[in-house]
Amino acid sequence: MANLSTALDAVLKRVTEGQDRVPGVVAMVTDRENTLWQGAAGDRRLGDGAMSLDTVFAIFSTTKAIAGTAALQCVEEGLLDLDAPAKDYAPAIGNLQVLEGFDSAGQPKLRAPKSEITTRQLMLHTAGFGYDFFNESYKRMAEEHGQPSVVTCSRASLETPLLRDPGEVWEYGTNIDWVGQVVEGIRGKRLGEVCRERIFDPLGMHDIGFTRTASMKARTATIHARGADGSLAPMDGFALPDAPEVDCGGHGLYSTVGEYMKFIRMWLNDGAGPGARILKADTVAWAVKNGLESRHKVSMLPGVIPSLSNDAEFFPGVKKGWSYTFMTNEEEAPTGRPAGAIGWAGLANLFYWIDRKNGIGGFWGTQILPFGDAPSFIGYLELEAAVYASIRAAKAA
Repeated sequence: MANLSTALDAVLKRVTEGQDRVPGVVAMVTDRENTLWQGAAGDRRLGDGAMSLDTVFAIFSTTKAIAGTAALQCVEEGLLDLDAPAKDYAPAIGNLQVLEGFDSAGQPKLRAPKSEITTRQLMLHTAGFGYDFFNESYKRMAEEHGQPSVVTCSRASLETPLLRDPGEVWEYGTNIDWVGQVVEGIRGKRLGEVCRERIFDPLGMHDIGFTRTASMKARTATIHARGADGSLAPMDGFALPDAPEVDCGGHGLYSTVGEYMKFIRMWLNDGAGPGARILKADTVAWAVKNGLESRHKVSMLPGVIPSLSNDAEFFPGVKKGWSYTFMTNEEEAPTGRPAGAIGWAGLANLFYWIDRKNGIGGFWGTQILPFGDAPSFIGYLELEAAVYASIRAAKAA
């Protein structure tokens, strides 16, 4: 363990120093019971040296698995049929049309979808939604027709046209925001209230929420922009809104890394927390498996808004799937992550993985745009690879 700590400390030191540095990082590795290693290095805001273990991050799409957990609880209670029309629970989704392109005047061409969207499709990202930073048609809707960015956490940012008919393709997008709306329709409460009552409080997760407490706000890291020359600039005016119009289950949470580790441990322990069961073990067993049909492919995410995302893909060449709601790697990854493990990422270069086979997981928290920032992503992969090198060494000893 001492050798692993030395290796991981060295990763954080390397990525937060030098010309191509990351402003600041908090990272942690856990087994089923406890945090095995934790580290903080660098700055909350460039130059302040204030990054610490209790730093709060906008965690963006690492929110998705939490909203997915809230939906799985509804399934367990017989309140949610994944294959029923999602409009039965979130009526507004039934009003959305498919964007077939633009006419000669530049106006969007819309038509009714060929089938109803289901919550299963939403959880698997096959419902037809996308993101404007990964899709040219949504980018055009934003630039020419005022479609709001999802970072506004507004209702209008969710009530967008579909890009394809439901069930047709895998495309990463606002699907899990709609899963949150399904949960709200079932529970009759805001998603944040549901998560607080049924996930956060039972797991002892306090520094997490769609709206920050005063203490959380004081400890929040600034998001930074990486320039084309590799330089960093604080984006002091850029943040997810507190008291948002919509609690966005796809990207809206703030959290410390330590609080997220409690959530990871729950998944490592078959749905059980230290004092409460969040999900049934058999729910966890099917929810972590690839749920996509053979025709659905988890593909590279094309960065069509360079300030927000580079082209990005986990483990190119490795077969990947999608579960409820995580990416699955269907083959062993170059880091040593085994087939069947789960994980995902957040827009500001946050990354996590959950390896139930070996009973280990980790989280890497930074606040940089665009997504796919090479120094941060490479640092994360080095951290994960060091963990698996330690596991191999322990087995060989």
